[in-house]
Amino acid sequence: MGRYVQAGDLDIWTEQVGEGPDVLLIGGLGDTVESWQFQLDGLANRYRMTAFDNRGAGRTSMPEGQPTVAAMADDAAAVLRGLSVSPAHVAGFSGGSIIAQELTLRHPELVRSLVLQSTWPAMDEYMKTLCRSIRWQATLAPDERAFLEFFFLLVYTPRAHNSGMVSQIIDDALAFPYQQSTGDFLKFLDAFVVHETASRLGQIKAPTLVLAGGVDPMSRPELGEAVARRIPGAQFEVMPEESHQPFQEIPEVWNARVDEFWRQLIG
Repeated sequence: MGRYVQAGDLDIWTEQVGEGPDVLLIGGLGDTVESWQFQLDGLANRYRMTAFDNRGAGRTSMPEGQPTVAAMADDAAAVLRGLSVSPAHVAGFSGGSIIAQELTLRHPELVRSLVLQSTWPAMDEYMKTLCRSIRWQATLAPDERAFLEFFFLLVYTPRAHNSGMVSQIIDDALAFPYQQSTGDFLKFLDAFVVHETASRLGQIKAPTLVLAGGVDPMSRPELGEAVARRIPGAQFEVMPEESHQPFQEIPEVWNARVDEFWRQLIG
């Protein structure tokens, strides 16, 4: 059952399921609570799982002006405080992993551990160029389906495309009643292009697991490894045959790995 949590003047849509140690899930570019459905379904028997729609995605509105990652991290902190969840195991993917990094740096008392999927310390020139191509595709694509067909080439493996999984994801996205506007998508994208945590990651004290997809063309494994090198004691693992979102493509494997990580910390 979902509810809104207030963060200043912003109402953030949240959903919470399960019982046990608290977990906060932070989605990426344009993703909503629904992107974590396999985790909400698969881990709620052991954890109290909380997910939310970032500003400008789903049921959470985009405030005026250009958003920043710092503001999104404060949104996540407001969700934790608003739901009396503290500290939590925090898992984020892609842009959500950057929000998770910033959340931990700005509000370390709220974060028990970190799982960073498909992450980076700062975009290199290759990744910035890729984001520019995403930007003009979003602007020039003839329709939403055409854009998603392009964008999801960067997100899912050929296996997922050939099995029909991606086609179903696109159908579901187009039928979703709370679609993100192109303008809000671009604002979200632009926030991550200019953000960096490379010089500050050494301040993170939370136990951290960094996961990378071996065939991810966006947040390539070497970028995830660079994050893990900068966070004291962080673990780094590559899922060799996976791309940007293995938590959706192989949720049982992904869930088992993060569950193992959290169980070790719980003791």
